[in-house]
Amino acid sequence: MQELDVVVIGAGLGGLCAAIALRTAGIGNIAVLERAGEVGGTWRDNTYPGCACDVPSHLYSLSFAPKRDWSQSYPSQPEIQAYILSVVEKYKLRDVIRLNANVTGLRWQAEAGGRCGRWCVDVDGVPAFLARYVVGALGPLNKVSIPDIDGRAQFAGAQFHSSQWQHGVDLKGKCVAVVGTGASAVQIVPKLADLLLRTGGHLSVFQRTPVWIVPRNNAPYGALRRWVYRFVPGLQKANRWRIYWFNEFITQSFLGNQWVRHLVRGLGIKHLHRQVKDAKLRAQLTPQYEPGCKRLGLSDDFYPALQMPHVALVTQGIARIEPNAIVTQDGVHHPVDAIVWATGFKVSEFIESRMRIVGEDGQDLAHMWGQQPAAAHLGITVAGFPNLFLVVGPGTGLGSNSIIFMIESQVRYIVQAIQFARSQNNSCLRTRYDRQTDFYTQLQSMVGRTVWASGCSSWYQTTATLGNGSAPPRIDTLWPSYTTAYWWKTLRFDPAVFE
Repeated sequence: MQELDVVVIGAGLGGLCAAIALRTAGIGNIAVLERAGEVGGTWRDNTYPGCACDVPSHLYSLSFAPKRDWSQSYPSQPEIQAYILSVVEKYKLRDVIRLNANVTGLRWQAEAGGRCGRWCVDVDGVPAFLARYVVGALGPLNKVSIPDIDGRAQFAGAQFHSSQWQHGVDLKGKCVAVVGTGASAVQIVPKLADLLLRTGGHLSVFQRTPVWIVPRNNAPYGALRRWVYRFVPGLQKANRWRIYWFNEFITQSFLGNQWVRHLVRGLGIKHLHRQVKDAKLRAQLTPQYEPGCKRLGLSDDFYPALQMPHVALVTQGIARIEPNAIVTQDGVHHPVDAIVWATGFKVSEFIESRMRIVGEDGQDLAHMWGQQPAAAHLGITVAGFPNLFLVVGPGTGLGSNSIIFMIESQVRYIVQAIQFARSQNNSCLRTRYDRQTDFYTQLQSMVGRTVWASGCSSWYQTTATLGNGSAPPRIDTLWPSYTTAYWWKTLRFDPAVFE
């Protein structure tokens, strides 16, 4: 076994940020284990037509590694992936990254004599690693969600999830179905509509619930503006903070500020009425829940795409799938050659079932969180799992603003925690159950006052089996406050939280 100080699992932005921070702090005996053949996480995997970020480019980058030459207001997937690769090269991370390293499990191994134990990290096909500390940067957008619809396995054509786009499938001139109208579908539909218009195909968009959409206003950056941002970095930094504080302002809508919520609702209604003139279609596209309860969509071309003559919006629920058609609950057969499942991810399953994380009491973390609330102090540490740290863990996802801000806050806290433990002769950091419970209780109290608990059904929610019955939907995924509040809570490591 190779013995390491820290193993980082995952080479998306979270894992790479952790590796850079650990090295900067002088902790060099580390390895970043990535199961895929390249770094990038969700930006490596999602290559569907139109894939882009819904956070402006100047905010969607690491604060210590800004990109000076973004090409537009909202960055596309290829540009973000190229940025991630440039960060890897700039910080010379290739020597600590192990690609195609599929971690199958973590097992806590106690040591005799009162010494702190270590984590045994099992990897497919190679000897296990021993690590004093593990940082799990597993990412929330890698467990696809596809509804279990009768007949899906018997469909004769191509079908794939939006994050597993099959570029070898020729969709030209075909009858294509997009199931879902969430954030990915809002980007995919206009691109597919254009392709099928040029090639004589047809597009059916199956909508279960309409989504609130606000204007994107994506503008290319001209040569002069890119030059200014490159050579006058203070202007880019000022723009970054402008975007950040605007997003914090909009966050008030989600936290209960009725005036700001009314502002967001008005923006969405105005956008819908300006782009959709047909009253019947407009009614079908008008959400009946508060804006933000489901993830907001940003688009200037989704509504126009739905009004193209070869595009149909289907609002009836899907009853079953036949080899060459989708049958809706009203009995209508919709001929289909290919299905794109734009149905999101299982974000409430923080640990994949195929990766077993077994703590010092023999408890499996994924199983534990399947049976009870996903409680973690600050979303970073879990009682019963010493020296294990999570990036974008429970209660730290966002419905607004940039997740990179949260990642940097968590990584700063994690590095401080490891430095403290190393200063105490590599002592174990065991999260106190009472502090974890207090944090989770406070979190749920805050969630209850937000728009995410206002009554809609969303991917933010989870239902865990408790006792002999099922609990009502809970929200264990999101941070229910301002990101500045989370920054403050993670600014200084507090040893009193640990035994």
